[in-house]
This record gives sequence, C-alpha cells and structure tokens, in this order.
Amino acid sequence: MAKREIERVESMGGGTGHVLIERLLDEKELNGKCRMYAKVTLEPGCSIGYHTHHGESETYYILSGIGEYNDNSILRSVEPGDVTFTPNGWGHGMENTGTEDLVFMALIILD
Repeated sequence: MAKREIERVESMGGGTGHVLIERLLDEKELNGKCRMYAKVTLEPGCSIGYHTHHGESETYYILSGIGEYNDNSILRSVEPGDVTFTPNGWGHGMENTGTEDLVFMALIILD
C-alpha cells in the first residue's frame, strides 16, 4: 500500500493557521459522485474559515479533539463521535478550541 501524501493548506477558507488534509479517495476513485473523502487535522488554534457549498454537500465525522463548528452561522461544540452535515447552498466552518489536534473525516458529495 502506497503512503498517502498529507497536504498542508494555509488559511483555508480564510481560517487561521493551517489545515492538514490526507486525501483517502478522490473524485476519480469515487466515480465522479464525490469530490473528496479525507482525514482532516486542525492543530490547536487553527481553523477552517466559514464558506458556502455550491453544487455539493459536506459531512464531518469527528474522530478526536474538540472544536467549535459554525453551522450556517449557528455555533456549536463538537467532540469525538459527533457528525455534522452541510447541505448544498449552506455554509460552515470549524475551529480547534482544544489543546490537542482536532481530527475528523470529511466527505464531499456532488449534487
């Protein structure tokens, strides 16, 4: 099994710091039905800025750490086991508010 690359993205969506993305499957492997399936890591103090999805939806499954999720301008805390869903036309963002890495799975499905 080949080692997967981890991409470091600075100021994702206008967020603070950087995001680490380990893409597990891409659009080609997902037969054009999904844009991304990835493990995402936000180190302490880092965030994904608020952004709106167009023509797609996104789900997060929290694996470890704690954070604050901006669900279409409603803020809520997230922890391991939580699932978020952002439908087409809605927006979201995520901030690591803890002292450990916030790690979650991200799945973007094309509408």
